[in-house]
Amino acid sequence: MSNKNKFESEPQFKSIDLHCDMNKEKGKTSDHCDICGKSFSESCNLITHKYIHTDLKSYHCDVYGKSFSQSSRLTEQIQSHKTEKPYQCDICGKSFSYRNNIAAHKRIHTGEKPYCCDVCGKSFSRNGQLTRHKQNHTGEKLYRCDVCGKSFSQSGDLTGHKRSHTGERPYQCDICGKSFFQNYKLTTHKRSHTGEKPYLCDICGRSFTQNGTLTEHKQIHTGKKLYHCGVCGKSFSVHKVLTNHMRIHTGEKPYKCDICGKSFSVNSVLTTHKRTHTGEKPYQCDICAKSFSQSVHLTKHKRIHTGEKPYCCDICGKSFSQRIHLTRHVAIHVGQ
Repeated sequence: MSNKNKFESEPQFKSIDLHCDMNKEKGKTSDHCDICGKSFSESCNLITHKYIHTDLKSYHCDVYGKSFSQSSRLTEQIQSHKTEKPYQCDICGKSFSYRNNIAAHKRIHTGEKPYCCDVCGKSFSRNGQLTRHKQNHTGEKLYRCDVCGKSFSQSGDLTGHKRSHTGERPYQCDICGKSFFQNYKLTTHKRSHTGEKPYLCDICGRSFTQNGTLTEHKQIHTGKKLYHCGVCGKSFSVHKVLTNHMRIHTGEKPYKCDICGKSFSVNSVLTTHKRTHTGEKPYQCDICAKSFSQSVHLTKHKRIHTGEKPYCCDICGKSFSQRIHLTRHVAIHVGQ
């Protein structure tokens, strides 16, 4: 009988802790996983670990329907249903149910990334992020969509993807009612209401709502423009900007408004356009409470309160709160 069959035919223990005690009495000191080679000092830990490979999840949450391979994970899930969040971040005030969650969260502010990929050297703030990243090197994508055939390296990514076929959007914003396929997209969206931008550029101080946007932004500081347009030769530091630029040449406008039918070459422009129909103004001034449909308009507005005038005339030294005002002013000198 193979090791795998031996594992699958082994009797299931109602209490993993009891099984651990039994193995300690037997004096067992070392076991290793015959699938991935990882070693464990106790066989009960090996059994729990092997559930990762078999997808056996015996512990079921009756509230959300999620299943877990370990009873401790189910216990944590049940605790998360409680509204109590005693652990508060002393930097931004965000609260958490568990101490380890706040420790991981604080790395957003500190920039600490203790988990390093031994293949390419890239670092991450969470171990789970490193695990997912490593699958980019192996190319392994075990989870395949039975509708369109697209494959994923994570089961959670497949689950979220399938909702694009079913139309299911279980994650709803309690502020504006907008719904999303995946929870992380809701988290990112909520920052449009709160104004939270936890990802800070350590070079220029600019903040962003998403880590990926910060990563792209940092390429601007390197001065490297690795992405070249094959039509006009123009170069860009961010690949996404090149993609958007290419649509100038192709005339492609893949983002269509489902209300008026107008099409756009960039998705963010469509998002802003839709607000002309909905009247949505998610960017609110924390001083006077005035709201705006675009973050850039809020930024300009705040200068009324702060008195900031970042645009300076290099001829006479006069400063302005908006670039367009400087442009008009410079024209006066040109006409003199």
